[in-house]
Amino acid sequence: MITILNWNKDPNWSFRTPRSDGEILQSSNLKTFTSSELKAATKNFSPDTVLGAGGFGSVFKRWTDEHSLTATKPSTSIVIVVKRLNQKGFQGHKEWLAEINYLGQLHHPNFVKLIGYCLEDENRLLVYEFMARASMENHFFRRGLYFLLLPWGIQMKVALSAAKRLAFLHSAKTQVIYCYFKTSNILLDLNYNTKLSDFGLVRDGPTGDRSHVFTRVMGTYGYAAPEYLTTGHLTDKSDIYSFGVVLLEMLSSRRAIDKNRPSEEHNLYSMNLAQKAANLGLQCLATKPKLRPSMDEVKSTQKEHHVNAHNPSNDKLTAYQKPSTLRLSV
Repeated sequence: MITILNWNKDPNWSFRTPRSDGEILQSSNLKTFTSSELKAATKNFSPDTVLGAGGFGSVFKRWTDEHSLTATKPSTSIVIVVKRLNQKGFQGHKEWLAEINYLGQLHHPNFVKLIGYCLEDENRLLVYEFMARASMENHFFRRGLYFLLLPWGIQMKVALSAAKRLAFLHSAKTQVIYCYFKTSNILLDLNYNTKLSDFGLVRDGPTGDRSHVFTRVMGTYGYAAPEYLTTGHLTDKSDIYSFGVVLLEMLSSRRAIDKNRPSEEHNLYSMNLAQKAANLGLQCLATKPKLRPSMDEVKSTQKEHHVNAHNPSNDKLTAYQKPSTLRLSV
């Protein structure tokens, strides 16, 4: 059996990857659910219980009795989240099993708590704790009456908390590469502390003299690092690229890929121009007047930005073509 490790007690924690499906399931120390139990809990996976959907499949939320898992009225018991694997999705049994392998070994406030799983015939389901503030994606890109734009101080708290979560994985005795860092996988509790979710694509990092691990390219287009897309080589720097994308999304309130914008603004590569514009603005705000640019210099710089904005190939951070052979979600 694999012991559930606690970072506070063992700073040299590491994951051991079991060799077989049976070993993973037996060592996970998670509750096993039947499909009938989870059908009852979600009212047979009723559409009115759906929270959302992703590369893994559909996600359902339901109030249930803590012991019987039968459906109950809101506020009368506990809330669970059930993820059902979409057999036609880009994640499959291997990723479902990886989620159990990692989250089944480690209970830690850095990660969303996996309560149990269901494996019956073609059914692949996972049961999690409910995160009251949902995901970062909701607060930045699905704002409305329920999800509001986070104040700047909270945004920076969330960014720092998310950075700590990745650093935690990268600093493990056996390094772990998250490989799926994006706003929809960063969940928030009532106090806006973050937890990482969706560990289906997690990989053990390189060991010994190896500089990288080689893996089938998977993930979400826009967040995946360019060297990973072109070579399949995965390192901790791949996660850092994804973190940079998320940080730019927070600063700009723009998605990494947004096909609803004009064609030259589909990708966040244009944020490189935004950075240059911000630098120009800061120069204009120089405390010493002699350090401020002249308006001719401002005009010239702005003209250059305007040209580059309409000719993105002139800019260094160009959009990457999506190879047809990669298993990426959009």
